[in-house]
Amino acid sequence: MESSELGRLEQVDVRTVWTNEATEFTPWLARQENLDILGETLGLSLETESVEKEVGSFRADIVCLDTNTDTTVLIENQLARTDHDHLGKLLTYAAGLHAKTVLWVVTQVRDEHRAALDWLNTITPDDYRFFGVEIELLRIGVSPIAPRFNIVSTPNDWSRSVAIVTENKPTSETKLMQLEYWDSFHGVLNNLNGSVSGNRKPQPQQWMNYSIGRSQFSLSADIHIKRRYVRAQLYISGEGARDRLVCLEEEKDQIEQELGFELDWGDQSSDARDQRISRYMLDVDPTDKADWSRQHEWLADNLNAMHRVFVDRVKNL
Repeated sequence: MESSELGRLEQVDVRTVWTNEATEFTPWLARQENLDILGETLGLSLETESVEKEVGSFRADIVCLDTNTDTTVLIENQLARTDHDHLGKLLTYAAGLHAKTVLWVVTQVRDEHRAALDWLNTITPDDYRFFGVEIELLRIGVSPIAPRFNIVSTPNDWSRSVAIVTENKPTSETKLMQLEYWDSFHGVLNNLNGSVSGNRKPQPQQWMNYSIGRSQFSLSADIHIKRRYVRAQLYISGEGARDRLVCLEEEKDQIEQELGFELDWGDQSSDARDQRISRYMLDVDPTDKADWSRQHEWLADNLNAMHRVFVDRVKNL
């Protein structure tokens, strides 16, 4: 390829994509696929717990769980430069939530606020972490706009510890357990020889996705150690997810009759963009290997049953 054929990377004004911080930017950042990008940048594993969570008479933008450490993560975001007002909110919310990890996501971190974050990382115990992160939007020509997170302030020695983590994945007993859990589960799926195949690489994470034959739809198996459940679900993503959920829910009685059991329909918060239709196995311990056989058989049976009743309905939407 000649150099004349190379595209030019251009920066896009964030305000052309998000005009309102509370109603547009915060919900976008809280979506799991965007938290995954942020988490990969920082070396964290983030899962949304709540958006606009009440903290006394105030509201924290996003509250997450770091699934690597099972601790609370606070995200305060701005479609602007850092300011004193948001720094105060950051500390107030962190104290009220007992958050050990705090992320300040903005378009620009001012020097004095970077110094404040660096100072907080110096004076607090090692298990408390403050990050300053700048978000920018980029594109090449008329290509889709892509977000990029740039780390401006990190805890002491964080870059070195993240490098060690990256070189030695999976990085914790939890990640090793997840990898083994899904590897064993895929053996059960393949032995069942149903529509959902386990012929894919297991990942050290809480979930595994499986195709149902249409983009923006997938079947998913999830485990949650802290909340003690395993879950089989149809996951619907994209801007039209709620409308598609409503269309499927019009056949709720027929679908549940075909399955022989009830489902949870759209069990997320009201402001969530993506939607899911789920079935839970409650009060279980995903770390208990002696119970894996029962959990895996339940997941395999339910995923295949959901594939059977939803595959044609999804394609016909």
